[in-house]
Amino acid sequence: MKFHFRIPLFVACFMIPTLAWAFDLPRHNPVPGGIAWVPLPVNSSTPPQVYFQDKRVMVAPGSDDQHSWVAVAGIPLEAETGKQQLSVKTENGDVMVPFDIKNKKYQSQYLTIKNKRKVNPNKKDMERITKEKKEIQSALASWSPSDQLPTQFVLPVKGRLSSPFGLRRYFNKQPRKPHSGIDIAAPAGTPIIAPMAGTVISTGEYFFNGNTVFLDHGNGLVTMYCHMSKINVKPGQPVAQGEAIGAVGKTGRVTGPHLHWGVSLNDARVDPGLFFDDIDKYLVRKK
Repeated sequence: MKFHFRIPLFVACFMIPTLAWAFDLPRHNPVPGGIAWVPLPVNSSTPPQVYFQDKRVMVAPGSDDQHSWVAVAGIPLEAETGKQQLSVKTENGDVMVPFDIKNKKYQSQYLTIKNKRKVNPNKKDMERITKEKKEIQSALASWSPSDQLPTQFVLPVKGRLSSPFGLRRYFNKQPRKPHSGIDIAAPAGTPIIAPMAGTVISTGEYFFNGNTVFLDHGNGLVTMYCHMSKINVKPGQPVAQGEAIGAVGKTGRVTGPHLHWGVSLNDARVDPGLFFDDIDKYLVRKK
């Protein structure tokens, strides 16, 4: 028999500032494409299993007593604002823990793509895209248990921020899905490094993404690197923070050489900037 427990929202909101000094995690920003810290009503020496929209969520220590926990949940760009809830697995059933998703409006971007097939693929292209989509989704949904929790990332490539996260994009005036990563413009051949230690999930050459690498950092945290000119790593290979995994290129659907860097947390594409104290310290903004 399942029982459902609800922790009041004002309690969860009150606890967040206290938790900020307990560990070093990506910033709390509960908006579509953001990350929510949600304190859990669980007193246990081991982390509970937590799910958001049927996807397992990262859990981190909530304080120094080793018995409190906080969920670190990625929020999909398409998530509805307002009240949402996490499901916490307990011996007595599911504990439902509510939290709020705030509204955020992202800007629009209009791009002109010379290769029209990259905007309106033909039938053969679509067959390839459908197959590749399954591979990409499988990689981004990876979950591996790990004692490692994310500290602040290092930037995977030095360059200019050409497209920020969350843009409502239009290719040749046709609407497409929001931009689920950030684009860093840099000369072709510029080294790309791992922002933190991880393991290569897979690599591939895709219709839209070009040469791509997926890194698993554990606990539902996956990073993606697209449009590369070359790939230096193989599936199953461990990589250290700062280790070169490839180089900037212009493969796939691009307007010039750049890295598209995506971050997925519990299979939700989130803003990579949340993993930095201030990403503007490291990137040159487009003027």
